Amino acid sequence: MDMNIDLVYMWVDGSDPKWLQKKQQYINQKINTTGRFQDNSELKYSLRSIDKHIPWIRKIFIVTDNQVPKFLDTKHPKIVIVDHTEIIPKEYLPSFNSSVIEHFIHNIPNLSEHFLFSNDDMFLNADVAPDFFFQNGLPIMRMLHDPIIREKLFMKRLLNLKINTYRLAIENAYKLFQKKFNIFYPVKEHHNIHAFLKSDYKVVMDEVFKKELKHMYANRFRHRSDIHRILVNYYAIKNNTGILKNPDRYESCRLRVQQTNYQKYIDKYNPKMFCLNDTEHATDDHRAHIEPFLKQLFPQKASFEK
Repeated sequence: MDMNIDLVYMWVDGSDPKWLQKKQQYINQKINTTGRFQDNSELKYSLRSIDKHIPWIRKIFIVTDNQVPKFLDTKHPKIVIVDHTEIIPKEYLPSFNSSVIEHFIHNIPNLSEHFLFSNDDMFLNADVAPDFFFQNGLPIMRMLHDPIIREKLFMKRLLNLKINTYRLAIENAYKLFQKKFNIFYPVKEHHNIHAFLKSDYKVVMDEVFKKELKHMYANRFRHRSDIHRILVNYYAIKNNTGILKNPDRYESCRLRVQQTNYQKYIDKYNPKMFCLNDTEHATDDHRAHIEPFLKQLFPQKASFEK
């Protein structure tokens, strides 16, 4: 089936002085956000992996906050820089909360109906065809089956253990979906490149849950009241507009920055795609391993690099 497929990235250069000054006006000093905003040159190598392994992508939209990656040839016909002001209502800006920004990516001008969404820490490791992401026009949703997801959170609360805002956002999403449709899906997001239909995304964000989502858009940083975009996946499962798949590590593998022997996992699983996940638990010493590893894996410049 012939179709246009676009790719959307969200990207930030957390070392940019102007951006840091803007963030400083709002941030609570007790919040450690280094892992959320640190730029370890991942985008350059992620784009190299895209150019190498899925050159059939039509357009690559890079969503930023008044920033442009220095290495990028923005005149390349595939590359489009999208500023937050183009897709997010001004009353919610500036936003440093990826959970909020993700809710507006369907507003990207000229975005194709079939699109992929990726963070800059996600990489292709093998040539794949469009049917790796879409079958019969429907997105393949690689999600992990977790039949006791609710019980795990209950036990954490019982033991007075901390639950991070990311997990809370997913919990808020499935509670909201269950309240509206009386359906619970025991799945959670897997760290990979995600496939979506723009029409489903728009319906979920702008119609079905418009009122319920509005309160979280003022959360400039991740907050306990955030609601994850996994709502779009739930909606697709309910309406048979997506194909649910439980991936194995040979298909999609998550590496953690603080576990620095990255090549060990690549050699063991040879995954078609992988995530190199930075968190608050990683240190600058850990992050120093990232670019040498990626440069060795993707030494060839992408066609849209300067």
